[in-house]
Amino acid sequence: MYLKNSKYIYAYIASIALLLCSLWIGVSFGTVNIPISTLWDKATDPIAYSILWKIRMPRVILAAIVGASLAIAGAAFQGLLKNPLADPYTLGISSGASVGAVMTIFLGISIPVLGAFTLPVFSMAGAAFTMVIVLSFARLVDRSMKMETLILTGIIFSSFLGSCISLMVALTGEELRAIIGWLLGSVSMRGWSYVNMVLPFMIIGTSIIWFNRRELNAMIYGEERAQYLGVNVKRSKYMILAGGSILTGSAVAASGTIGFVGLVVPHMIRLLVGADHRHLLTLSFLNGASLLVICDLVSRTIISPVELPIGVITSFIGAPVFAYIFFKQRRKVVA
Repeated sequence: MYLKNSKYIYAYIASIALLLCSLWIGVSFGTVNIPISTLWDKATDPIAYSILWKIRMPRVILAAIVGASLAIAGAAFQGLLKNPLADPYTLGISSGASVGAVMTIFLGISIPVLGAFTLPVFSMAGAAFTMVIVLSFARLVDRSMKMETLILTGIIFSSFLGSCISLMVALTGEELRAIIGWLLGSVSMRGWSYVNMVLPFMIIGTSIIWFNRRELNAMIYGEERAQYLGVNVKRSKYMILAGGSILTGSAVAASGTIGFVGLVVPHMIRLLVGADHRHLLTLSFLNGASLLVICDLVSRTIISPVELPIGVITSFIGAPVFAYIFFKQRRKVVA
C-alpha cells in the first residue's frame, strides 16, 4: 500500500516540477531571452517587461490551458469508450469546431459586437452543435448508446465535416493561408483576452470530468457491472461526453487543431501509474499543459525568427512516441 501511494506522490511531485520548469523556460526563452526577475521588476528593462506580460505570458498560459484541456479530455474519452486510440477528436467535436472557424474565414464573417472573437465564438458554436447532433443520432440508432455506436457515429460525422472543410479549402482564394494556418494550430498573438475566454470553459469541463472520476473507474469493467455497482451509466456517460466536448471545443476554438496531446499524454501516464482515474485525470492535466508549453517553445525557436505551427511539432513528437508505446504494448501481448 505504501509503495503504491509513494508511486503517486512521486508522480505528482515530478509532474508539478515539470510544469513549473516548462512555464519558466516558456516565459524566459524565445527570440528575445528574458530573465525571470523581469516578472516583478519593471524598472530593469521596461521593453522586456512589456514583451513578457503582453505577449509571452498570455501565450504560455494559453498553451498550458489548451494542453491540459486536450489531455484530460483524452484521458476521459479513452476511459469512457474503453478504447486506447480514442482522443478528444474521436467524436467529431473538433471537426465541428474546425468547420465553424473555417466557415468564418471562408465567408469573411465579422460580427461587430464580437470583433476578434467572431472566429472562436463560431468555432465553439460548431463544436456544441456537432456534439448535440452526434449524441442525438447515436441515441436514434441505439437508445442505450453503446460505446461502439458512439465511436462509429463520431467517425461518420468527422468524415462528413472533414469533407466540408476540404471543400471550403478547395474553393478558397486569398484566405487559404489563414485557413491552413488555423488548421495546423497555433497559440501565437492571442493575448489575455483569449486566456480569459477559454479559462471558464476549462474549469467547467475539467470539473464535470473530475466529479465523474469514480464512475469512469467503474465503467472500465463494462456498463453492466458499473450499473450493478450503483452507477447511473446513462447520466455519467452524458456528463463525461459533455465535459470532454466543452474542453475540446474551447481548446480548438482558441488554438486550432492540435493533434496527439490528448492521445499520447494519457497513454504515457497510464503506463507509469496505472488506470485509476482519480490520479490519471489530474496527472494527464498537468503533463498535457507541460507538453504543449514545451512544444510551443520549440515551434517558435527551432528555426527562429520563422515560427512553425504548434500542431506540426506535436505530431513530430507524438507520432514516434505513440509508435514506441504501441510497439511495446504489442510485444508484451505477444510475449
